[in-house]
Amino acid sequence: MKQVIIDTNAWMAITEFKLDIFTALERDCDFSYKVVTLAGVIEELQKVVSEQRAKFRQAALLALGIIKVKKIPVLPELGNVDDLLVEHSKKGDLVLTQDVQLKKRLKRPYLTIRQKKRIIMVS
Repeated sequence: MKQVIIDTNAWMAITEFKLDIFTALERDCDFSYKVVTLAGVIEELQKVVSEQRAKFRQAALLALGIIKVKKIPVLPELGNVDDLLVEHSKKGDLVLTQDVQLKKRLKRPYLTIRQKKRIIMVS
């Protein structure tokens, strides 16, 4: 079973693209997986809630709510989130992100959102 680690900007995309990430993953991924996120991602979302303007604050609050309601496991690792995601990518975990700079650093395959409604695997 693969671990799909969702990055901060992918959580924020739920609001921006009006995308149900879980339905998209079910539809677009033909392998068994478990959705997780990092403690650093939770911190980043909480920082957005406390520091950003309304549009971004709402997106972060929604993401935090979804993580809580769906009981998404949170990996307790702290540190630079991008560095941790790259490490997990090298271990074979799939990272779902929209971050262009991070995509360049990730080991393939990784997941990204296309056309605001589909999740694709970049090999």
